[in-house]
Amino acid sequence: MTDFPDPTADLTARPWFFCGIGGSGMQPLAAILKGRGAEVAGSDRSFDQGRTPEKFAALEAQGFKLFPQDGSGITRPEQVLVASAAVEDTVPEVVRAKELELPRLTRADLNAALFNAAETGVAVAGTSGKSTVTGMLGWILHHAGRNPTIMNGAVMKNFVSDDRPFASAVVGDADLYVSEVDESDGSIAQYKPAVGILLNVSLDHKSMDELRQLFGDFLEASQRGVVNADDEEAFRLVAHANSPLTFGVTNGCAALGIVEGSLAEGPTRQAAMVHDKRDDSQHALTLNLPGHHNLSNALAAIAGANAAGVSVADAVAALAEFNGLARRFDIVGTSANGVTVIDDFGHNPEKAAATLRTLKAHEGRVLAFFQPHGYGPLKQMGAELAETFARELGPEDITMLCDPVYFGGTVDRSEGSERIVDLIAKHGGKAIHINTRDGCGDWIVANAQPGDRIAIMGARDDTLSAFARDVLERLG
Repeated sequence: MTDFPDPTADLTARPWFFCGIGGSGMQPLAAILKGRGAEVAGSDRSFDQGRTPEKFAALEAQGFKLFPQDGSGITRPEQVLVASAAVEDTVPEVVRAKELELPRLTRADLNAALFNAAETGVAVAGTSGKSTVTGMLGWILHHAGRNPTIMNGAVMKNFVSDDRPFASAVVGDADLYVSEVDESDGSIAQYKPAVGILLNVSLDHKSMDELRQLFGDFLEASQRGVVNADDEEAFRLVAHANSPLTFGVTNGCAALGIVEGSLAEGPTRQAAMVHDKRDDSQHALTLNLPGHHNLSNALAAIAGANAAGVSVADAVAALAEFNGLARRFDIVGTSANGVTVIDDFGHNPEKAAATLRTLKAHEGRVLAFFQPHGYGPLKQMGAELAETFARELGPEDITMLCDPVYFGGTVDRSEGSERIVDLIAKHGGKAIHINTRDGCGDWIVANAQPGDRIAIMGARDDTLSAFARDVLERLG
């Protein structure tokens, strides 16, 4: 395939085809391009398999033309193919694009081109919390009348409407672009932010040494760096930041923090006084999300918005109206006998720990269902995940795993969920493995007790939300 031309050129001049258009990273980019006037079509294996039909019906209603994933949508040499770097060369769209010598971009290539073409690009980086902070930051800027374009990996409830039920993107001004940026594939190196926010540095898809290098370089590439002073690994990198602005809930060195003793927490919301030590001002924050990690996320968004020109007072006020994201500690509902079901994206050690700590801050047994998002990630971080579930949950709590999600391909499937269950047991936790997700659902419904909280956890599979709703319905 040929190289793509200057990424700052008119991106609407050619028709685009997205392989995997329903994916969490693809769908918002397709929406942004279409919102700017480009012709956009796509295919998706989930569309062919009849998975999440409501999502694809919404895409068709918005004017996206969908094709089977058989290469039939690749017909013109002027098209540009967007496909994940992980998409194999045998996929029909890739084969057909090679035959026609179409340019091919990865999701990160396209997002970086859009981001770097903006006058003010605000990038959110870190191994956890990116989507939540991106949503918070986008809402603050919108609330302040700045009309941002927002690229997120999750549905932002504040921007959902009848004609945009899967609002993971907002199409605003081309010169103000807010996006989460990904370290897992190294593509974070492609971004040149006006404001770069670093939330945390912890084990995920790469080694710690690789992550330190990537995030340090990210801060150096940002005109202004916003850094979490509570995260030891992130704070160590503050020397790489230009004009650094630090935030933190517990670290007294942070420029933006919380007044000691001001935090009031509940199962679904919290409040605190934000302290801007630069001018010694205080601002009352109300947040309709629980958990210490979300308080930290709020400070990150406030600091990031301030670095982009919004006053701390206005940023704090905006967050009182922030409604959260789909699948981020998303309370599906409570059954008649008091069993609460929570839908959550937690899939790496830090994300899972944040969710479990939020649950354990309040009374009640936790049944944590975890669907690994692939055999590769499970092999990479399985030991740390097992330690997390064993450490964060108590003796009355139970972790259950089904087999990792698998949609095809040549990945090594020799090590599965059974190994994680064994490791959890070795660390003193309680865990069970049931091959199928449906089997896990049957076990949950049969064993849930009044007052239990059921956490449905995992990534890269939108049908988990439907599974969570089904579990709640079966619980009555």
